[in-house]
Amino acid sequence: MSWCAVDVVSPADERDAIAAWLVGRTGQAVEERTDGTLVGVVEGERAAGALLRELQAAFGARTAGASRVLPDFDWRLRWRDGLGPRRLGRLTVTPSWTQTDSASGSTVVIDPETAFGSGEHGSTRTALLLLDRHIQPGHRVLDLGSGSGILAIAAAKLGAARATGIDLDPEAEPIARANAERNGVAARVRFLTGDAAVLAPLLGPVELLLSNILRSLNQHLLPIVRASLAPGGCAVFAGMEQFERDQFLAALEAAGYSVIDEATDELWWGVAARVG
Repeated sequence: MSWCAVDVVSPADERDAIAAWLVGRTGQAVEERTDGTLVGVVEGERAAGALLRELQAAFGARTAGASRVLPDFDWRLRWRDGLGPRRLGRLTVTPSWTQTDSASGSTVVIDPETAFGSGEHGSTRTALLLLDRHIQPGHRVLDLGSGSGILAIAAAKLGAARATGIDLDPEAEPIARANAERNGVAARVRFLTGDAAVLAPLLGPVELLLSNILRSLNQHLLPIVRASLAPGGCAVFAGMEQFERDQFLAALEAAGYSVIDEATDELWWGVAARVG
């Protein structure tokens, strides 16, 4: 049976949600090209057609998709080509098929075909870079929109006393827990399913809070983040494209935050800030 690529063009503010949806529907990794096009892979033209119909029903007319037949090859394995360890500050993020010792040092083992969040996405890399720069041993950490658990796991690898991840998607929690076990940090990392706006203040105060989600949600959560931080605590916001920088910086200033650091990766931008 032939494999088909499904190319999806969507508004920037829906891209992360659509990528996660495609991963869930296909069980395969999703490529994001430099122009923002998302590329998924399914087995057979019939499956590709069904996926495109589901996509239209789920995300509406602002999202466009098309399928194309790929050369005969087992694309379930082909997508691994070119994926390997990435060095991000003190961290090394690697897929499981290249790992040496997942419990050692600052190596985080995450496979990109699971819940959203791997070293293969620019928004995750900006969050990891800022996490590496601002975490201190013994910090308590919250991760909003935790997905695969990569940020909470990385925090534990870098010395956090405890890290808690929150995600609305109930399918993310078991994946994140399995990743914490694989990385040898399950004793210091936990994951919850629910609304971050409700849970975060109950789980604080924390010295470091991470929020790798859409700009609109980051902006909506600014008062919640403020209420969840310990005095002098740091918040890392990522998941935003560079063109959104000025708008979010204005929102930070209006909410009483002071910017202390920024990071970019390809089209993606992240910022670290403190209250006051």
